[in-house]
Amino acid sequence: MRSLYRRQLTMMVSIMLVSFTLLAGAFMLLSYRYIIGETRDLAERNAGYVSSFTSSYYLQNRTIQSHFYSGYVASLARISNSHIIIANPDGGILYATDGWNFYTYENNYLPPDLVGDVMANGSYNGMTNLGGIFPERRYMAAMPIVTDLENLTVIQGLVLVSADATNLSEMWSATATIFFFSAVVVFLISVIASTLTSVHQARPLNDMAEAARKFGQGEFDVRVTGYEGRCDEISTLAESFNAMANSLEKVESQRAEFIANVSHELKTPMTTIAGFAEGILDGTIPPERERESLEIVVAETRRLSRLVRRMLDLSRLNALAEHSVTAQEAFDLTEVMSRVLISLEGKITSRNLDVEVQMPEDKLMVWGEPDSVTQVCYNLLDNAAKFATPASVIKVQITKKDGKAHVNIRNLGATIPADELPLLFDRFHKADYSRSMDREGVGLGLYIVKTILGGLKENITVTSEDGVTQFSFTLTLA
Repeated sequence: MRSLYRRQLTMMVSIMLVSFTLLAGAFMLLSYRYIIGETRDLAERNAGYVSSFTSSYYLQNRTIQSHFYSGYVASLARISNSHIIIANPDGGILYATDGWNFYTYENNYLPPDLVGDVMANGSYNGMTNLGGIFPERRYMAAMPIVTDLENLTVIQGLVLVSADATNLSEMWSATATIFFFSAVVVFLISVIASTLTSVHQARPLNDMAEAARKFGQGEFDVRVTGYEGRCDEISTLAESFNAMANSLEKVESQRAEFIANVSHELKTPMTTIAGFAEGILDGTIPPERERESLEIVVAETRRLSRLVRRMLDLSRLNALAEHSVTAQEAFDLTEVMSRVLISLEGKITSRNLDVEVQMPEDKLMVWGEPDSVTQVCYNLLDNAAKFATPASVIKVQITKKDGKAHVNIRNLGATIPADELPLLFDRFHKADYSRSMDREGVGLGLYIVKTILGGLKENITVTSEDGVTQFSFTLTLA
């Protein structure tokens, strides 16, 4: 596996090498062109001076074999740091000086192709060693010596000015040296910077990987800390990772609590059923109490059946909420509430309760899933009837406001403590005041209500003051 450090180091070194190669190539090319241009201009200018002077001197003296002429040529060669050659039109060398010394190249001739270029084109410039006259290649500029004699143009000879090219090689050598040492320094800086950056980036990732491994082993209290002040993507990732860890810990806690609650809720009726059945079988319970015991067994069996049915309903709701979007349709909320009130008429009458209903006379169309909303209304009204004080009034109110239908269900009974209100919608939660009186409940009704309304993107609230408990939820008007 290639680490983040190796990848980043490879990328930085590659970019550095490509950049330095391009920069060095461009710099050397520009330097070469600049030096060659300067050398060419200087050599051509000096060749022009010598050619013009030679032509004038020849017209005045009819010869160039003099100390004055040779001294002038030597001075110019010394000043320009060049080598000057004077040759016959056929290429035979007459003078050759570097400004300090004169050289005799008897019976030496210039290359015929160079002489031909000068005669044909009027000039020559390029790199050459003049067919071996010079031991190294030099930059050469050549021009003809032209004299006008009685309206007749005559080429009296050739002037060649050569410049030493060793300075160009020295420049390339110096550039290569500078480039090499610069590349080494930048490479070392890049390695150090890449190492520090990679460590800075990889440490939180390694911490998160280690935390993830611990999550897999069941340690859900692990968090990634120490990166809160970075204010970069790593900090955001660490915060998101910790948020995910909190969610996982909460889910695991809820799962453990759910299993414990289910075990408790299932164990209680099963223990009761087994106890009374064994008592009847072994004769512990006298015959005259067998019917009473069987009635308790039947009640506990029905309670166990309701618990299983509610858990199945809860699983179905959770599956729908996680894997699909509930299909919504428009329906009449007042009709749904009326049907629920009629279905609960027996329970309401048995407890001598009155129902005060305040609903619009016309249809009140809302968006939702009719069966699910029916279950919401049923659970809330059944809960109100169950815990209302006998012979008291249950109030059902439906109003419209800000594009929403607001449903309030109020009953008179025991006041729910303030610290219990946020827990009413949790799974298997039953307020302490109701445990003894609610033998039929399993603590899932309000949780199912919360789940259904949450799937519809609606809200539900509860208040309880001075014995008046009210549940309020909303639905979107169609």
